[in-house]
Amino acid sequence: MTDDLSHLDATAQADLVRSGAVSPRELVDAAIERIERVNPELNAVITPLFEGARAQADSDALPDGPFRGVPFVLKDLSAHSAGDPFHEGMAFLKERGWTEPEDTALAARFRAAGLITVGKTNTPELGILPTTEPLAYGPTRNPWDVTRSTGGSSGGSAAAVAAGLVPLGHANDGGGSIRIPASECGLVGLKPTRGRVSEA
Repeated sequence: MTDDLSHLDATAQADLVRSGAVSPRELVDAAIERIERVNPELNAVITPLFEGARAQADSDALPDGPFRGVPFVLKDLSAHSAGDPFHEGMAFLKERGWTEPEDTALAARFRAAGLITVGKTNTPELGILPTTEPLAYGPTRNPWDVTRSTGGSSGGSAAAVAAGLVPLGHANDGGGSIRIPASECGLVGLKPTRGRVSEA
């Protein structure tokens, strides 16, 4: 069933949970299995958050939002989650093992929607370049052709979704950082009107 789930979008996975056909833990375990199998070649997920994701999936406190139980990846730029590493592509922060103590407003909204973050995704240093090749973590590779770029700065999230690791991923866009990776990875990248969604 693991690979069958990889072809379903986030609304379809949420419907499975809502109907009782699968549990949040089954969705999370399937996503983790795919990440462990596929990510070594892609380098899209740089910070696995597997144990925390499993604990959330098993918790009675998992919010009953529209995406309850759906596995998700959070781009390691701007938005951060409580207790998790936050490096924004910088070797300086990676070497110091920097973590953030609380959710940003956007991360809290993702959590309230019922999404379960299974990992953080790669991004260029400070999101500046239109490629995802930071010195801190190395390049993310395009799942359609690993010799090609994913674009940036949301290249890690784009690769993760395009490869079916998760059905939905966080991205942000100041000058093409959603649109470029989406076009290079064969996805739809939605950039909402500025200010419509919290930046972090």
